[in-house]
Amino acid sequence: MSGMLRSRLNRLRRALVRALGFRIVFGEAAADGRPLPRTRISPSTCIENGQGLVLADNVFIGHFNFIEASHGVRIEAGVQITNYVSIVSHSSHRSLRLMGEAYTEAADARPGFVAGEVRIGAYSYIGPHCLIEAGTRIGKGCLVQAFSRVRGEFADFAVIGGNPAVVVGDTRDADARLLAEHPQWRARYEAWAGVAPAEAPDA
Repeated sequence: MSGMLRSRLNRLRRALVRALGFRIVFGEAAADGRPLPRTRISPSTCIENGQGLVLADNVFIGHFNFIEASHGVRIEAGVQITNYVSIVSHSSHRSLRLMGEAYTEAADARPGFVAGEVRIGAYSYIGPHCLIEAGTRIGKGCLVQAFSRVRGEFADFAVIGGNPAVVVGDTRDADARLLAEHPQWRARYEAWAGVAPAEAPDA
């Protein structure tokens, strides 16, 4: 087979896989059947216990993510979840180490078992290769930096990063600079944010 023919076949194969297996299209439905016409979820994202996943509209969930929603995951409007992100609403590894095979026999008391709803506030951004752990609350307008392990409660507009993740900044600083350049969007920003960002910091 000639190099040119192989090249064409490979391009065709990639186009088919992308179109059939990985293409992200607009349009989802909430667990209760509500249409979410502007929400997009990659077919390569794995969702377990989907009945516990509560989605708003205009959510983007990219490639190769894992969402485990047995104890609830709530993702609010405009959230962007990039790629290779895990969101889990329970963790059993401590119980399994402690209890061994008895773990599967125990219905209630499982020492070390952690469970809790995860909430991600409106217009937040989750960078690639992050872990969002059970019981975590992320406020609106937050940014989670890549490779972060996130556990706990984080206020609105926090820049969150690290392992374990901590607050390392405020997204309103960058927002203020952008709004100074594009003031026509200030009213729209304030409508969802509920506040105006501070004046743009000096460069």
